[in-house]
Amino acid sequence: MEEEKRPYLSHFQDRHGKTRWRYRRGKVTISLKGEPGDTEFEEAYQAAIEGRKPRTAEVVKMPGAAAPGTFRAAWTKVKRSPDWIAHDPATKAKNVRLAEEFLELPIVEGYPELWGDVPVKDLKRRHVKDILSHFSATPHKAKHLLVTIRKMILVALDEEWIETDPTWKLSYRPEYKGWRAWTDSEREMFEARWPIGSTPRTAYALALWLGNRRSDVARLRWEWFDFRKGTVTLVTKKGDKTLVLPITPMLREALAPLARDTETVLLTQYGQSFSEKSLTGRMADWTHSADLPKGCTMHGLRKSLGKMLAETGATTRQLMETLGHDDIEHAELYSRAAEQERLARDAMTKVTKRYQTKKPKG
Repeated sequence: MEEEKRPYLSHFQDRHGKTRWRYRRGKVTISLKGEPGDTEFEEAYQAAIEGRKPRTAEVVKMPGAAAPGTFRAAWTKVKRSPDWIAHDPATKAKNVRLAEEFLELPIVEGYPELWGDVPVKDLKRRHVKDILSHFSATPHKAKHLLVTIRKMILVALDEEWIETDPTWKLSYRPEYKGWRAWTDSEREMFEARWPIGSTPRTAYALALWLGNRRSDVARLRWEWFDFRKGTVTLVTKKGDKTLVLPITPMLREALAPLARDTETVLLTQYGQSFSEKSLTGRMADWTHSADLPKGCTMHGLRKSLGKMLAETGATTRQLMETLGHDDIEHAELYSRAAEQERLARDAMTKVTKRYQTKKPKG
């Protein structure tokens, strides 16, 4: 018998007539699953002999592995699509960050199951709302996350994993506030701290007097400037718009002392071009050094130009063509704010005049 050949091993028949194996040594009894010769049985028996827990086979998850029909599989297909390949690096990076955060998001807090391993067909509308509510503290992030999830759903529709889109007509449009414009006093403080010719002042002038996004400020090249004509021609980083902007006297003054023998206008202290993120971080340092409050960002200078344009009577179309906006809604934000201020001022002026006219003389 097998138990005679192995120490402490014995077997018996349970009430169903099935043979059961066990390890018995003194007061210790351990049930052993399977039959002698089975991998699991042999490991359990050896572990009992050595007084340890049985070792289980390590499950190694292969990089990029995904069960068919899951969100993780859908995201893999998204990244192979022609539309994805056509995206610029910045757009890809943003979508990858959002997608990975979603794929690694627990379905229920405190439990190991992740959304990336869920079949797309199991997604319900209420699930999407729950996911978006998870990012309620950062509403614009939630809005972009919905766009990313829809990319996976579109793939699932094309692959016929699902028949309907659970996010159909689901809207997530947080109230738009964006970055604030700098005040006149804040601009004066920055200009007082950083003289013309310094890198901080140059970055400030480019962002303010061209109204460019940080991505375009960082990549501005001298060859794009035509000082004879007084224009700068810029193809936006997205590549979907060409802007020909005037070089204002204010910008010309800021650029006058700079050498023009480098590739990009802005250079780090190491002679390299700025990246988008590094430019954002440096602007935070420069504003802090000028004792400016938080909220004075590079994009805020773009807002400052939009505000100045609207306050001096620029039309919505002029705002769109100067700032490179793709839709009228963003440009109208400046126009509405300027119009509201003007109308309120005019209305209160009339009330004040009427009140002062009727006020009895003392």
